[in-house]
Parts: sequence; C-alpha cells; structure tokens
Amino acid sequence: MSGHSKWSTIKRKKGALDAQRGKIFTKIAREIMVAAKDGGGDPAGNPRLRTALLAARAANMPKENQERAIKKGTGELAGVTFENVLYEGRGPGGSCFIVEVLTDNKNRTVAEIRTAFGKSGGEMVSSGAVAWMFDHKGVLEVPKAKISEEALMERALGAGGEDIQDWGETWAIMSSPADLAGLQTELADLEPSGGVQWIAKPENEKALDGDVAVSVAKLWAKLDEHDDVQSCYTNATLPDEVMEEHGP
Repeated sequence: MSGHSKWSTIKRKKGALDAQRGKIFTKIAREIMVAAKDGGGDPAGNPRLRTALLAARAANMPKENQERAIKKGTGELAGVTFENVLYEGRGPGGSCFIVEVLTDNKNRTVAEIRTAFGKSGGEMVSSGAVAWMFDHKGVLEVPKAKISEEALMERALGAGGEDIQDWGETWAIMSSPADLAGLQTELADLEPSGGVQWIAKPENEKALDGDVAVSVAKLWAKLDEHDDVQSCYTNATLPDEVMEEHGP
C-alpha cells in the first residue's frame, strides 16, 4: 500500500537502531507539542493529541518524554515554536509526493526539501498540483490477531468507518478526518494506530520497477529521514525488495 504513515509502520532497520529510534521520538514529540499547543493538553478533548500519544505508545516512547512534550506545547515548559507546512513534489517515473513538515525555520526546510527533489531529477510543485491525486483520510490499523474482519466491520461502520482494507498483518479502517476521533474511542480496546493520512486514489497509483523504482525509493527515504518531515506519502507502488533495501 502506497503512502503508509511512518507511525503506522515503524520499521526496525539493520544497524543504528538507537539513532533511528531517537529520530522517531523527536518527530512524535514535535507532533505532541503542536497538538497540545493547538488543542490543549488533555487528550480526551484533543483528537490530534490523542492520535500523537497513540503513536508514542506504539513506538515505546517513554512516558516522561510524552509528558514533557505536552508541557512544552501548553507553555508549562519553555519550548521551540513549530509551524505546520505541507509540500508537494514530483519525483522520477511520474511519482508524486506529499510531505508533511513541522519546522521552526521554514526557509531552511523548504530549501532542503527542494534540493532533495532536485537531486532525484524531480521538483517541488505548487500547492494543489498533486494533492488532488490523493484522498485525505483518517486511517486506523488494527492487528488481525485482535479481531475478525466481520466483527471489526460491524463495530467500525457503526462509528464512522467508511471502509476496511487488508494491509497484510493489519486491518486498515478508513474514515473522514472528522470521524477519526470517534472511531478511535470506539476501538480503543483494540489499541489502534494511525491518524490522518494522504492515500493515493487507486486510479492515480503508479506501479514502478527497476532503476526508476530504486530512484523513487531513495528519494522517499531521503525525505522521510529529514528531521523536519513528519510524514511522507507517494502515489508510487514499489516492489517489496526495493523498499526493503532502499525505502524508508
């Protein structure tokens, strides 16, 4: 499935596990800070914060780190101010990307993202130029071992879920962004992971292979590794072996 959230598929790459885990914690902490700043420090009344804390638990982020990030967001502790920015771009082979960023220096970040696209033979594009190829959806993943598809469908569709998809080891429940919080509450006992994501529309997915697929995977990884990038989505579908070796 193209466009998976970084949080929904946290990977244990070979080597440098501590460094990788530290980057994940940094990205989640930023999201917690911004969510707390925008909607308050109580997850019960702040769906974005609740989603961020679910991601933190899924990543085994220490509770004290989560609490510190909330306090920075609410102003109880001094912290840096981050800005939400959405960038769009085109990569090799007709691939398209949406890049979600939290940055304290937009000028620096946009220059670095533009350079990453340029080095891959791609380019950044204006707002809306590729976003129309994607649906903005609430997405929750539940391990298949926890519930059958039939039982999940009965619960999810009654709480705002629109569709259930088979994503391998998990069920993915789709909803509108507005219905995501209610769906999370309904399925809380299943400990779902996920959030609001950009999912490529089926008619706009681009199946790639060979050298082009490798180039796209490397660009995807480069964008994903950037400290300011929270999530990165593409309409490209790439072979598993290419993603294993070169992808994020």
